Amino acid sequence: MAQIKLTKMELRDQQYKLKQLQKYLPTLQLKKAMLQTEVNQAIYEIEGLMQELMQQRATCEEFQALLSDPEAEVLYDGAQVSEVEKKYENIAGAEIPFFERVVFKPHDYSLFESPLWVDSAMDQVKLLVEAKEKIEVVKEKKRILEKELREVSIRVNLFEKILIPRTQANIKKIKVFLGDQELASVAQAKVAKGKIEKRRQQEAAG
Repeated sequence: MAQIKLTKMELRDQQYKLKQLQKYLPTLQLKKAMLQTEVNQAIYEIEGLMQELMQQRATCEEFQALLSDPEAEVLYDGAQVSEVEKKYENIAGAEIPFFERVVFKPHDYSLFESPLWVDSAMDQVKLLVEAKEKIEVVKEKKRILEKELREVSIRVNLFEKILIPRTQANIKKIKVFLGDQELASVAQAKVAKGKIEKRRQQEAAG
């Protein structure tokens, strides 16, 4: 740590620094609280989506026996993901993804030649895939938020436990030194004044 100068100029610099730190700290604390809230919401959102996924999986299991049918191959081909579209929003300084939709790879099959259950099963399988992708996007959101939260928490701790206390200690140290200097100057002035007064008295007596 750099040695501070015990001067009035340094005192003003340290007081200004303390003022800036104390001014910025509440903003960091607010950002930390916002990020923590968003992380908690992401956790709850994942739990809700997991329930939806389980329900959708149960629906798909209803036609599980049909998946051994050669015609079921079109389900696997038709549920291939081409892209997961996401939009991004800035939350507390971080770019956060939000699920938009799943784009499936183009796949043609004959509605007339395929069994009636294939079309319905295709829709359910796509809904299952969509449910999984929603969870992945929210997990990505949670990871980004947690990373940002860790970084902001480090900065808040740095302000609260190191920078502000250190600056306050510096100010106190400088004030004590300047106060001692002032007392010493007053004492020296009194001694000098006493000597002058004594000399005058001696000259007046002589």
